[in-house]
Formats: sequence, C-alpha cells, structure tokens
Amino acid sequence: MTHIPHDLSHVQSRDKAEILAQALPYIRQFHGKTMVIKYGGNAMTDPALQQAFAEDVVMLKLVGINPVVVHGGGPQIEGLLKRLGKQGEFIQGMRVTDAETMEVVEWVLAGEVQQDIVGMINRAGGKAVGLTGRDGGLIKAQKLKLLDQQDPSVEHDVGQVGDIVSIDPSVVKSLEEAGFIPVVSPIGFGEQGESYNINADVVAARLATVLRAEKLLLLTNIRGVLDKAGELLTNLSAVEVDALIADGTISGGMIPKIAGALEAAHSGCNSVHIIDGRVPHAMLLEILSDEAYGTMIRSH
Repeated sequence: MTHIPHDLSHVQSRDKAEILAQALPYIRQFHGKTMVIKYGGNAMTDPALQQAFAEDVVMLKLVGINPVVVHGGGPQIEGLLKRLGKQGEFIQGMRVTDAETMEVVEWVLAGEVQQDIVGMINRAGGKAVGLTGRDGGLIKAQKLKLLDQQDPSVEHDVGQVGDIVSIDPSVVKSLEEAGFIPVVSPIGFGEQGESYNINADVVAARLATVLRAEKLLLLTNIRGVLDKAGELLTNLSAVEVDALIADGTISGGMIPKIAGALEAAHSGCNSVHIIDGRVPHAMLLEILSDEAYGTMIRSH
C-alpha cells in the first residue's frame, strides 16, 4: 500500500493547536476505555481510506484508548471463489458454506485480509496482532440453525455458518494491556475443532458486550440511520430504534446490522455508532469531536 501524504500546509499552527485542545475532553473521558471497531465497506478497499483508518486506530491507542478491530471480507471471499470456479449460493442472505468454501473463508479472512490489516496498522506506527476464534479459545461456536422465514418448521442447512456459543476475551484483554491492537477474524470453532464462518457484525457486537466496551463503532457504506425523508438521525436511544424498526423506517439489510448494535447497547456497551466509512477519519471525528458523522445509538 503506497503512502498517501496529507497536505496540511493550508492549516495554521494556531488552528492545529485549537483542534487538539477541543479533542482533549474526549481523550480524557475515554482514556483507558475499550472501543470495538467493525471494519468493512469502502474503508476496507480504498487505499486512501485504508491509510486513514490505520492512522485513526494508532492515534486512539496512542492517546490511551484501547481499539479492538473486527473485520469482514465478503467481497474478497467472493472474488477468490470465482477465481476457483466456485459459484456462491445464498439462502435468506446467508452464504452456504460447505467444507471447501470454509477453507476459502479461512484463507481469505485469517490469511490475506487479516495480515493486510495488521500490516497497515503496524506501518502506521501501531503494534497489531491477528486473532481468530481459535486463538486463546476466543470464540466458541455451533452450527447456525436457519429456520425458513415463511415456514419456521423448515430448517435450511447452510453448512459451516456459525452461531456464537460463548466468547472468552482473556487473550484480547492480555494483548490490550501489553500495548497491542487485536485484529479479530470472525471465525469460530466448535466442539470437535471444526471451523465456523460467523457474521462480522455479530462478532463485533458480542465482543463489545463481553468486553463491556465504551463504544462499538460500525464502519459502513452508508451515512447512518436515515428517517423516511432521507435525513440522517444522529442520536437515537435503543427504545427509539425499536420504534423505527416497528414502523418500517429501518428495514432490509439494515436490520441485521442494527440488531447487533441494539444487542450491544442493551447489554452494557455505552453507545454504538454506525459511521460512514467513506469519509476519511470519520472514526476520529465521531469520537473526538461534537460533529456527527453517523448515527449514535445510546444504551439509555
């Protein structure tokens, strides 16, 4: 990845100092706290946004905040399957994951994608370490039972797609305390040591809950939660989100993402932020300023 310099020559030194001073109350408030970041979308594929993300993660660590990164990799998995001549099959939005597909998922997530993220954070000055659910017994999983939406008596077999049984965050906490930045691939393991592909949003939400994270940050390709007029809703309570789902304002592909966010908000994570990952440094802007670059869902 080539280094893309940021031209800040137009910013006066006084303005830079003012910006840092305005961030100070937020740095003080969140010092020592854990923030779980789901990394995906354009932020994961655009070189300039990749670099901005890596710099943001390192900046958070340097000011005393503990970032934990959980990443996806759907497009990369799809790309390799196509190169291997394997046609992806989906049932109710879930990728059918047979043994061969699971091998590809592991190659991509725990190999190529994870190591790219670890490398770019390290080049930005951080100390990142890659983990899967196997490492330190992090994510125990079981086969997902997918019931038919029309007829719940019918169960679809989607192969090695996983449902989280439990998360043991000991290895993540140990790395945090030693100054490392954990980068987690959403792969769990079962009773017989078998691997399971798990939705990255679900892993991030559950990890945020177990770690009692201050914030869960979901980087996406959308501005956040929009009302029926298309306006951004910047600040919502968990109760207000429930009402927006009930009246159809939140629908379709947003529901699974919101479901994980709500679970985290209801279960001890102080706030969840759905952030537009197409905006450079949107994560820092959301955390360390009063500007809204997405939707914050409060636990209360």
